[in-house]
Amino acid sequence: MSRPRPKAVTLTDAAAERVKALMERSGKGYLRVGVKNGGCAGMEYVMDYVEAPEPLDERVEDKGVEIVIESKALLFLLGAQIDYETTALHSKFVFRNPNETDACGCGESVTLVPAQLQE
Repeated sequence: MSRPRPKAVTLTDAAAERVKALMERSGKGYLRVGVKNGGCAGMEYVMDYVEAPEPLDERVEDKGVEIVIESKALLFLLGAQIDYETTALHSKFVFRNPNETDACGCGESVTLVPAQLQE
């Protein structure tokens, strides 16, 4: 009997609802999540619409929506939770990531280390 494989990332209910709404309006196939070098802390989270996942992308289905994780970002995002917050000043996706070691003061960039294998 095999054990279910844990999800690379999870979505809150709010994030899943927002992804569903965005995908209905976009007409694209998937929302792709990744990271890129940038910002004062070193890395930034990125989200893009794509027609189809790249061959090595990780497909994640959670709460009725499917997103893809860019293959080169997977180790930086393992265990992260994606939320969607609305306040008086902003509406945005928020990443709660155990691989973050630091963040800039404005909250736009982070320092990430790749997830380590558990022994």
